[in-house]
Amino acid sequence: MKLRKNILTTLLLAIGFILHQITPGILGGMKFDFLLIFMIVSLLLNPKFENVIFTGLLAGLLSAMTTSFPGGQLPNIIDKMVACLILFVIIKFFYQFKNNSIVVGVIGGIGTFISGTVFLGSARLMVGLPVPMNVLMRAVVLPTTLINGIGIVFIYGLVRRAIKLSGITSC
Repeated sequence: MKLRKNILTTLLLAIGFILHQITPGILGGMKFDFLLIFMIVSLLLNPKFENVIFTGLLAGLLSAMTTSFPGGQLPNIIDKMVACLILFVIIKFFYQFKNNSIVVGVIGGIGTFISGTVFLGSARLMVGLPVPMNVLMRAVVLPTTLINGIGIVFIYGLVRRAIKLSGITSC
């Protein structure tokens, strides 16, 4: 994988990390995962398998460092890796439509839903949940799915425009 693409992925995840860090925890210590938007943008820009593994692992580690969920470190790594692998297949399937805002929003929503569901499921098995899973799904995962589905359309457009203006041609 080229250094330029690794740097772009790292910068995108750093931006997501900062937003994730300053987002306060809500119901049961959960927080909206803005790092996920930038993870998905990275996958849309570079849907190569090496980047999927790199992005999933790095996003998982960054998210694990900032989690406000008690014992949520390992579930964060698991959910980012699983979400990246599933999104890899979805993005490859819809690659010819990657510039369509609706498709990008749907991919963002699907990725967020997968990530949230896997996180809650693995956290439930490993450390338990502070409230029932269906409450967390309705209170955190579904609203975040909607927010990220909309937010990724804007962020992806901004990042693509910034790449175009900067003259980077290999992304």
